[in-house]
Amino acid sequence: MTYQLTAVALILLLLSGCQSFSADDHREAIEQAQAQLPAWQSQNDSAQTATELSQLLSDPQLDQLIAASQAANPSLQQTLLSLQIAYAQQQLTRGDRLPSVDLGLATSDGEDGSSNSAELSVSWELDLWRKLADADSAAKMDLASNEASWQQAQDLLVANVMRGYLNYAQQQQLVVLEQQRLQLLQSNEAVILERYRVGLGDLEALDNAKTSTATTQATIALYQQQLANSIRTLQQLTGDSELSVAGTSTYPHVSQPLATLPIQDLSRRPDLQAAYFNTQSAYYSSKVAYKSMLPSISLQAALTDSANSMQDALFTSPAWSLLGQLTAPLYQGGQLKAQAEIAELESAQSYWAYREILLAAVLEVDEAIDNERNLSAQIAHLDTAVRSATRSSDSYLKKYRQGLVDIVDLLSVQQQQFDVESQQIQATYNHLVNRIDLGLALGLGVNQ
Repeated sequence: MTYQLTAVALILLLLSGCQSFSADDHREAIEQAQAQLPAWQSQNDSAQTATELSQLLSDPQLDQLIAASQAANPSLQQTLLSLQIAYAQQQLTRGDRLPSVDLGLATSDGEDGSSNSAELSVSWELDLWRKLADADSAAKMDLASNEASWQQAQDLLVANVMRGYLNYAQQQQLVVLEQQRLQLLQSNEAVILERYRVGLGDLEALDNAKTSTATTQATIALYQQQLANSIRTLQQLTGDSELSVAGTSTYPHVSQPLATLPIQDLSRRPDLQAAYFNTQSAYYSSKVAYKSMLPSISLQAALTDSANSMQDALFTSPAWSLLGQLTAPLYQGGQLKAQAEIAELESAQSYWAYREILLAAVLEVDEAIDNERNLSAQIAHLDTAVRSATRSSDSYLKKYRQGLVDIVDLLSVQQQQFDVESQQIQATYNHLVNRIDLGLALGLGVNQ
């Protein structure tokens, strides 16, 4: 008996030494990942006071589209169900730390009459090494990661609805602009045709006018197709195939998100939160893998009795028993050690995945801020160009009516005016979309 106790003690000592060495050797990399969070997690209170993503763009129709998408978007609803599944899975892991109670009832008939037996047993595994606690912590981190992914899905959906609505406004403005261009070209073509009939113009000018008219008609058809596609995109995002969107002749106002403290604002980014929680889950999972090589102790208590009637078997002087069991893995072909090494490598892998997402987040902010500056300058130049082109077009029209310039020169100036206005519409769209991208990059989102 003394020899057996000594052998068990020796095994416990060796396994404890192996576990401590592996965990300490790996903990340095995990602590580096943990050190990334406090700088931005501690800013959560201030981040919650930031402007929401949905508040960047003020438009009643857009608010209705966002509400419809949050209620009926198929992809978002699937993400919500995945979150609910994660909640249920976390309950499974929590149950491993609690005692289990089983009740067994049996009835048999024989020559000596009927016999009834009942057994009530309670079993519980002692969490000496906190292996079950670490498994529960890993499950909690997985749940937190799923919650962050759910938040990210909501943020991306709202951002896509806002982008889709801006694209719809852009395409509608381009259609209106090209229709105005077409009316002017058709009017000019009629004038050129009339002058040609009376011998005041040439066939080349008439062909150029017809070419411009046909090209504009083709452009209108293209923009109308893109307008229909933008409506279908909104229908898909809102989950409503019968959705209709009222026309809009201007862009809604989009405010610029505050970007003075991007490090604080990044604390709201759900992709960073999910990546961090993944590192924590992998860390606890690696601890569970190492502790699986340690012995486990379980206790079981049972109440048993048998009698002629089921009532007597349940309530009349039952016999009780208490069983303690020690289980220690001795040799499994190196599987436990391999599983621990795999868990350790996966933990290190999650750490580098977090670093990658963190770097991408910082670069996204830098890119969006650079785009904001460049697009603002581009729009300012285009505003100047539109005003100059409008004055030039009016001047050429007066000179043409006075016979001072040719019709070809007038058409060229008018085309230039419409081209610049078209560039202005598209640049404004890119500018407003970049405001949304900047809000996402800084961590602006929507309330759950």
